[in-house]
Amino acid sequence: MSFYIGVDGGGTKTAFSLFDEDKNVVKTVYGPGSNHENLEGAFDEASAVIWNGITELVGEAGISLDDVAFSLMGLAGIDHQFQHDIMCEKLSEKGLRNFAIYNDGFIVVQAGSESGAAIGYNCGTGTCCNAIDSKGNMLQLGGLSECTGDMGNGNWIAQTAFRLIYDEVYLGLEPTLITKMYYDAFGITSREEFVGTVAKLETEEAPLYIKTLIGSFFKAAAMGDAPALAKTDEMAKRGAQFIAALAKQMEFDGDEIEVVLSGSMHTKLPNDAYIEKLHEYAQQMSGRKLKFIKLDKEPVTGCINWILGQFTRNYTQTTKRGLLTTNKG
Repeated sequence: MSFYIGVDGGGTKTAFSLFDEDKNVVKTVYGPGSNHENLEGAFDEASAVIWNGITELVGEAGISLDDVAFSLMGLAGIDHQFQHDIMCEKLSEKGLRNFAIYNDGFIVVQAGSESGAAIGYNCGTGTCCNAIDSKGNMLQLGGLSECTGDMGNGNWIAQTAFRLIYDEVYLGLEPTLITKMYYDAFGITSREEFVGTVAKLETEEAPLYIKTLIGSFFKAAAMGDAPALAKTDEMAKRGAQFIAALAKQMEFDGDEIEVVLSGSMHTKLPNDAYIEKLHEYAQQMSGRKLKFIKLDKEPVTGCINWILGQFTRNYTQTTKRGLLTTNKG
């Protein structure tokens, strides 16, 4: 029996799954985030996270790497050819063979679409919008934070929520319900105490403060808070611009294009106002009929779909932003 490994590497955690040839999950383990852009040790540290996770995975499954026919990874932070090449080199040096690396946004398409040709819009810790069209062409938009105008991810929403509070309590601009929610959550009684919490974003307590800001933002929007709704509209328009650009530039067969929404901002939070606006704007801007799919499975499942759908047939995939080659060692 052949075994395959799928890796979904994000900013906060990395999932490693071992699959059999019938797409059954044999074993899954989790490790820390493997986005080289977030790690002090950059590619060296990121490749170590991946290698350690893979070796732990096969060890717990009671097999060796020699039993693994192929590995496919979707890694956050792999946005350019040179990043891909460096990561391939680092993993090859550690002894990994027969593998391919893509940006994590592409495995979202493979995990959630019915046809395998779709647009995937991912908003988790960061943002990226990726597409694989009916001819196998691949294109990624976003993923470079402020440089590409990324919105809708956790970092952006937390910063936006903090800014709305700041604008109210220091600049005297429009009041927002987010202020009371944030103040109540941490017992804040003055604007000086509020601005002091920015220091918490550099400590181990950061996830709690970020989570509170994100949750307050969406709750306020759901309650009709004008400042939150305005920012919701802004991030929906930006997401729609990404989706529409891919719909126009790529070649999709049929009358309908699948759009897979993934990442915690799309799948785990009460964000109906935002999702409704995203659908509306994307439909208008693209001029195409779009079928939105909220990803309800682990993105790592896209790895095995891709492996068995492409690499076992020795199919060569071309991309519009550079060829991401398979590393055979």
